[in-house]
Amino acid sequence: MRKVIDILRLAEAAIAREDGITLEDIKRILRLRTRTAQRHARLFEAAFPAVEKRKDQDRIRWWNLRHEPLVRYQGIRDSELASLETAIMRARQHRSPLEVHHLESIRDRLLASMTPIEARAIKHHAKAVMEARGEACRPGPRARTNTKVLSIIDEALKTSMFLVISYQGKKNETATDRTVEPYGLIFGIREYLIACDPQKDAKVRRFRLDRIAAIALTDQPFVKDPDFDLRAHAAMAFGSYYKEEEYGPVAWQFSPDAAVVAREFEFHPDQTVTDIEDGGMIVRFQASGWLEMAWYLYKWGDGVVVLEPKGLADLVATHRRDDFPSFP
Repeated sequence: MRKVIDILRLAEAAIAREDGITLEDIKRILRLRTRTAQRHARLFEAAFPAVEKRKDQDRIRWWNLRHEPLVRYQGIRDSELASLETAIMRARQHRSPLEVHHLESIRDRLLASMTPIEARAIKHHAKAVMEARGEACRPGPRARTNTKVLSIIDEALKTSMFLVISYQGKKNETATDRTVEPYGLIFGIREYLIACDPQKDAKVRRFRLDRIAAIALTDQPFVKDPDFDLRAHAAMAFGSYYKEEEYGPVAWQFSPDAAVVAREFEFHPDQTVTDIEDGGMIVRFQASGWLEMAWYLYKWGDGVVVLEPKGLADLVATHRRDDFPSFP
């Protein structure tokens, strides 16, 4: 039975990928060694005579399936449904309602392709799998997100259309209308729309979603800056808030006890870590957002010292407790 499922998995991949699959793909998908993967490739060819085989200019063999109803209508397996439900829970925990919506849509579409009896059985088995894995939603405070605002932004991002937002900045008494070019979304403690306000300048700005009083999608397209990198832009902040004058080198020194735990964390995607002789460690990166850093560092008590910047060191100096029973 296991081999049958493996061969069907290869058929799925061979259909889903435009160029098909290679022996290396088979090894990775099924987690097999070379000889075993070669045997599975032969079984795959025998099970699906319509498979197209070819060698590229580097003499790498490819297998491709174009049309195979048996594969297209097999539904979803209990372990796959359990993993999909886990992904939905994690998207909720990370406050990503658009991802939740899309993942739920995929789940429902797959279940709808099955008979009601099959779907009920799969859901029952998937629930047992999740319980065995110990999956559960993590409780805790989360910012509320307006899904209508997110869906309009999502459409604007896909179509590269201007958005009109009614936005009330921190220093504004009332909301004002702005026509902006949307470039992306950043999710964190707060959610931000990343956009340019061309009526002001060409600078990329962050607009808090909870301060958008109204939003509308226009029918006017704009041309995105091809050099803009959302990941690099997001990495300029420690959390979701960015303040230009705070951007610069950051260095935290963890005590030997704290370093044992801190080595398990990635504090920033571009961090460097230096071990020191006493067993501690120093983490360095470049970012902005001192307040969010201070909120985070509080959890480490006196297990961490801010080496730089001085402004952050001053901010946390009187909030380094020595009575926390453990580190995060």
